[in-house]
Amino acid sequence: MAEPVISARGLRKVYGDFTAVDGIDFEVRAGESFGLLGPNGAGKSTTMRMIGGTLDRSGGELTVLGMDPADHGPEIRAHLGVVPQQDNLDEELRVRENIVMYGRYFGLPRSYLLPRSQELLAFAQLEAKADAKVGDLSGGMKRRLTIARGLVNEPKILMLDEPTTGLDPQARHVLWDRLFRLKEAGTTLVVTTHFMDEAEQLCDRLIVVDHGRIMAEGSPRQLIREHSTREVVEVRFGSERNAQVVAQLEGVGARNEVLPDRILVYTDDGEAALEEINRRGLHPITSLVRRSSLEDVFLRLTGRTLVD
Repeated sequence: MAEPVISARGLRKVYGDFTAVDGIDFEVRAGESFGLLGPNGAGKSTTMRMIGGTLDRSGGELTVLGMDPADHGPEIRAHLGVVPQQDNLDEELRVRENIVMYGRYFGLPRSYLLPRSQELLAFAQLEAKADAKVGDLSGGMKRRLTIARGLVNEPKILMLDEPTTGLDPQARHVLWDRLFRLKEAGTTLVVTTHFMDEAEQLCDRLIVVDHGRIMAEGSPRQLIREHSTREVVEVRFGSERNAQVVAQLEGVGARNEVLPDRILVYTDDGEAALEEINRRGLHPITSLVRRSSLEDVFLRLTGRTLVD
């Protein structure tokens, strides 16, 4: 088997008395779309910064493209594309100029960057905006431009930190399509997110992280199969009644979970479970039968939702 492009063993980052990353192990293979899924503050961004060589680790081993970021940071970054949480585009430059000027940081000549920028604008569906001011772009356009800029050096690994935070559903789906095309072309993607649907859409394999530790690892389908049921019934009886009613749901489904606004009933047959709830005369205010998601996996592993 080929050597992984990223390998971490016992990776740690400590700030005084606070441990942000607590001894995690993982590997990323070439051409894979790998995800770090967890709530804000779980240690995802800290891990990304250590991979990129912009943050020193406190302990453990880490190699990226066969090199240690502590010793070969510039060499590693030459082969990385980075899409940060917040768009850091230069508002003083126009759209095409943002790509060209960023490429100059890698020492790339303008003779290469001009045709390359045109390719990237086409990829990002921004050709018509090439000479527009960055401030005139929508949030989704700015995000696509940030990704296009991160591809200017033809990176072996593209790192995306919360790539669709703040975007509307339509813009998210357009961005997912662009990233899926990169994945099909063989680019290695490393994605952090707290959106379970995003992880399911983009990631071949992922780790679920909480408080700097890995709670589970596998493909989205594998994690759901191992840690949840096929379906979930969401029932609402009112915030004052949910805790009282849950005892009457004993035996309905494999297990139940009480949240502030609803009760989750985990089962392999949601419709049958809902029929049983109504047969017991409980009659929820609202009900929904859906398939299990990575959110349910995280709730099972940690007792809280991804957005807590």
